[in-house]
Amino acid sequence: MANRVLTHTGARVPVIQAPMGWIARSRLASAVSTAGGLGMIETSSGEVDACRREIDTMVAARLPFGVNLPLMFLRDDRLVRHVADAGVRFVTTSAGNPATFVDLLKEHGLTVYHVVPSIRAARKAIGAGVDGLVVEGAEGGGFKNPAEVSLLVLLQGIREITDLPMVAAGGIVDGRGMAAAFALGAEAVQMGTRFLACAESPVHAHYKQAVLDADETGTVVVNRTGSPTMRVLGTAFSRALVASGGPANSSLAAVKRLYFDGEMEASLASAGQSVGLVHEVETAAAIIDRTMSGFRAAMETAAKRAAEV
Repeated sequence: MANRVLTHTGARVPVIQAPMGWIARSRLASAVSTAGGLGMIETSSGEVDACRREIDTMVAARLPFGVNLPLMFLRDDRLVRHVADAGVRFVTTSAGNPATFVDLLKEHGLTVYHVVPSIRAARKAIGAGVDGLVVEGAEGGGFKNPAEVSLLVLLQGIREITDLPMVAAGGIVDGRGMAAAFALGAEAVQMGTRFLACAESPVHAHYKQAVLDADETGTVVVNRTGSPTMRVLGTAFSRALVASGGPANSSLAAVKRLYFDGEMEASLASAGQSVGLVHEVETAAAIIDRTMSGFRAAMETAAKRAAEV
C-alpha cells in the first residue's frame, strides 16, 4: 500500500513542518516543500490579510503545501473560505471542534487532518469524518493540552481504535525519532522545534541559539490550570510565570519582539523537549535529507535486532 500521507499531501517524503504562529510563512514553507517535505502555512497569528497573501504565494509557487486552521482562534470564516477557494489541497484543523468546517472543506476537495492530543479527541475527530490525524504528544512546543500524554502512548492508543493515517508530532527531530513513530503506526512526522532553528526560519538568531543551548530539561509548561497552556523555553521570564501561576496570555502581545527582534525575555518562546536533540542550524534541505537517511538506517538496524529475537 502506498503511503497515504504522501498521497494526501503531494509531498515526496513524509516530513511535515509544523504550522508555527508567525513563523510558518512562505519563506520557511517553500524551503521545506522544495526539499521534498510538506511546508505548512499558519493562521494562528490572526493576521488574516498576511496569511492570505502567504497562502497565495505558495499556490503561485506550485509547491505542495498545507494550511493549518486553529478553529478556536478564527474570528470568522474568511480564512476558511479563502483556503477552500484558493486551490489548497491539504489542511489541518486544531484547537476546536473538528466538525466545524470539515464538510465545507471536503466539499471543495480538500483533505482534512485534525490535530489530537488525546484518544478522546481522536474519537471525536474520527466521528466528524476527518481524513487523518496529527497525533500531538505533550513533548511538543507551543499550545498544549493541560492533561499531558506522551506521543508514545498516544500513537499506540489511537492505532487501537482506528486505521486512519497518523502524523506523529512532538519530540521528533531526526530519523531515529521518525523510525520510532513509524514502528507505532505513523505514516509521517511533523517537526516544529527542528525547523524553528533551521536556516530558513525567520526568527532571530538569539531564538535559534537559545534552542541550541537548551538541553532536554530546557522547557517549562506555563498556565497548566488555565488557557492557553503552553510548552516554552525555560527563560527567566517563563520560569517566573510558572512560579507565580500567572496567565500565559498576558505576555503574548510581545511575542514579535522575541521572535524577530531577539528579546528573549519579552515573551514566551515556544519550543518542545526536543531542544535537547537540536545541535546546529542547518538548511531545511539538509534536515530533511539527514532525517530520511537516518530513518532508513534506523529501520534497517531495528529489523536486524528483531531478527535476533
